[in-house]
Amino acid sequence: MAPKRAGIIVAIVTALTAALGSAQAAPQRIIIVRHGEKQAPLTLCSIGKERARALAAQYLSPTSDMSLLKDVKPAAILAITLHTLETARPVAAAWDMAIATNSLMLMPIRNTPYFNGLINVQNRKVVRDLMENPRWHGQTVVMVWEHFHIASEALEKEFAGQKVTLRQLLNLDKVKGVPGGVPKTWPNDNYNFFWILDYDSVNATIPAKFTVIRQFFAPPFANLPSNDWGAPEVLPAGTGCT
Repeated sequence: MAPKRAGIIVAIVTALTAALGSAQAAPQRIIIVRHGEKQAPLTLCSIGKERARALAAQYLSPTSDMSLLKDVKPAAILAITLHTLETARPVAAAWDMAIATNSLMLMPIRNTPYFNGLINVQNRKVVRDLMENPRWHGQTVVMVWEHFHIASEALEKEFAGQKVTLRQLLNLDKVKGVPGGVPKTWPNDNYNFFWILDYDSVNATIPAKFTVIRQFFAPPFANLPSNDWGAPEVLPAGTGCT
């Protein structure tokens, strides 16, 4: 075979391999959960800390029959801010896994355009890696996230012309078979839901399935609030939650 022709064939095979890898880079499943209830910019309140322990012991446990991860070790447990990191740590410890951190995750969260802009950049970076890096293909990834950057119509309007929420970045508005569509906003009072995204090998840019799971914990965590979607959360006195 002539060297020139061989070189062309190698280039074509390389290009096809790269394209295939990109097309198949989506995880098999992404589990999204909001951080626990908070007390201040630096810490969760007592209910939030209990919710973090409950997640590690039940819904995101390596051993519980209630676990969404039963028989499936997550490829990563991701966080994006200080509150999400505090919530994710008990889960990571239960799996004996580490959470990759950066300076943004160690800063007290502030609802300002500047700080939201920093989270926007990180949100885009994380999603780009999840959807383009072949290391995640066929894997399950847990995202413990900030609700404003999961879904927020207000944030999307504030940063019009940019993709800033997971709802935008993961094309959740294009998911089929969801009555009323994927919510445009994650309500402020809801800490008790999971959004689960399942992907197939046909279209890796849009989830093939979107599932909502409400948290109902078993003892000893059965006292944790589980309000309806969009309804106020009723908290016991003295929890320090804001």
